[in-house]
Amino acid sequence: QVQLVESGGGLVQAGGSLRLSCAASGRPFSISNMGWYRQAPGKLRRLVATITSGGSTNYADSVKGRFTISRDNAKNTVYLQMNSLKPEDTAVYLCNAGITVDRWSTESTYWGQGTQVTVSS
Repeated sequence: QVQLVESGGGLVQAGGSLRLSCAASGRPFSISNMGWYRQAPGKLRRLVATITSGGSTNYADSVKGRFTISRDNAKNTVYLQMNSLKPEDTAVYLCNAGITVDRWSTESTYWGQGTQVTVSS
């Protein structure tokens, strides 16, 4: 069974850095777009960054120049390097991916369980 498993969250002071990882387990047949979203308490889930299978990236304006999304297709893993963190970056970060589990299936969107990032001032 395919799952997305995140790691790398934690508590960091403002100005610090964290690196999030999200790996697709279960040997999926193919993965198209991958991305990171975040959800703060009482707020809607919002896009942080996305990356295509070819490496094209897209970022929310609020993180441009501070966050970098990347992926390792051989490891079915997407990363989010977060630098110059601010208290307003505090949220649960979730990864998602468009995954085809086998050659007989169509693509479905999968979500990870989320990892907490807390930035103290």
